[in-house]
Amino acid sequence: MAWKWPGSGSNGNGEEWTGFIDQGVTMEGTLTVTGTFRIDGVIFAKGRVEIQPKGVVTGEVHSPCLVIDPGGIFDGRCHMLGSSDASTSVTIPIRAMSQA
Repeated sequence: MAWKWPGSGSNGNGEEWTGFIDQGVTMEGTLTVTGTFRIDGVIFAKGRVEIQPKGVVTGEVHSPCLVIDPGGIFDGRCHMLGSSDASTSVTIPIRAMSQA
């Protein structure tokens, strides 16, 4: 079932939505949808978050892995959390620039 998003226009050319999740809803598992789907809230993920082509995320994402495919749009903040599966830490060496 698809419906028009409120305020999408009275001329019938508005965007059709297949569903949405509003704030205050908690979901576990994998969400796979066909068509336009809206989630109102902040994304907290234990695993990978992938924004596929034509996907748009505006807001905050808390995840150990964020992937944005070409054509995907992300406008917001990303907080990279440590993966619960990670058993070893990674050290990234930082080299100071010498002053002349």
